[in-house]
Amino acid sequence: MLALAAARLGYRTHVYCPEIDNPASQVATDATRADYGDQAALATFASSVDAVTYEFENVPAATAQFLESRVRVRPGWRVLETAQDRIKEKQFFASINLGVAEWRGVNSAAELAVAVETIGAPCVLKTTRLGYDGKGQAKIRVSSDCAAAWTAIGGKRAQAHPDGGAFAIVEKMIPFACEISVIVAGSADGKVLAFEPAENVHANHILATSTVPAHVTADVVEKAMAAARRAAGAFDLVGLLAIEFFVTTDGKILGNEMAPRPHNSGHWTMDACQTDQFEQLVRAVMGLPLLDPLRHSDVVMHNLIGDEVAGIDAYLSDPRAHVHLYGKRDTRPGRKMGHVNVLKAKR
Repeated sequence: MLALAAARLGYRTHVYCPEIDNPASQVATDATRADYGDQAALATFASSVDAVTYEFENVPAATAQFLESRVRVRPGWRVLETAQDRIKEKQFFASINLGVAEWRGVNSAAELAVAVETIGAPCVLKTTRLGYDGKGQAKIRVSSDCAAAWTAIGGKRAQAHPDGGAFAIVEKMIPFACEISVIVAGSADGKVLAFEPAENVHANHILATSTVPAHVTADVVEKAMAAARRAAGAFDLVGLLAIEFFVTTDGKILGNEMAPRPHNSGHWTMDACQTDQFEQLVRAVMGLPLLDPLRHSDVVMHNLIGDEVAGIDAYLSDPRAHVHLYGKRDTRPGRKMGHVNVLKAKR
């Protein structure tokens, strides 16, 4: 989708990915298949392009740092490094006055037991790195669940990261009314523009739907968009940043996660806005003016997960439905195969 947005603006794209037959290579001009740590391949890649961005937050920060010494990388590698570690992420949120759930970093089952005793159950144990869509997570409903949770996230192999960061984080589970997310774009000239919040519903830890407008108050909308703009400013962001928030029952917002890339919860922008998150990223990366992300329609984005993609016939005959399939060869449980944006008149 990013390559297609770039093509509409006349740019050619070169995809770097270690996987065979990745969907982006189907619509890009060139593709390099190589490991993220292959510096010779990275150097050749850097010499062939004018700018680099990423659409996956688990690209190693060291890879982005290596490229940044040779070519323009947007957003910069430090944003990626922060978003890849849940503790650094929480500390960043605190630095911009965005509240978070109570948490502790842990490196052993014994430390986990102490942390749960301190912050109280129920809570959620998560690996600090390389977790998404519920991977690397376990719920702790009572303190006796700690040992099983530690084993479930691979704690038997746990050790602190080379930079001293903790292997896992335990977060207090908080009652919340809903989850929302905001996509914000920043340009090299300092302009910052945010899409309005989407209300997200998950199934089996994977995003199922995003609805806009979100069913939250105008005050919550403004607080979330203001927090996203503060985050962009703190990073001197050039590119995109997606932030997920919990909305509490008393109208507060708490930072949950962020990703410096196009985000699944921003796919609704492709059909409901004057510009979408993908074109906005291309514009930021290439130094073009950002566009006002004004929404012209109400929308519900439906993810097509696994076998759900087989049931798209009803969507294909619905003039309100805009179908986007990703060109993935194999259908697997939990795999995002595409999405559908269903529009209706803006109320």
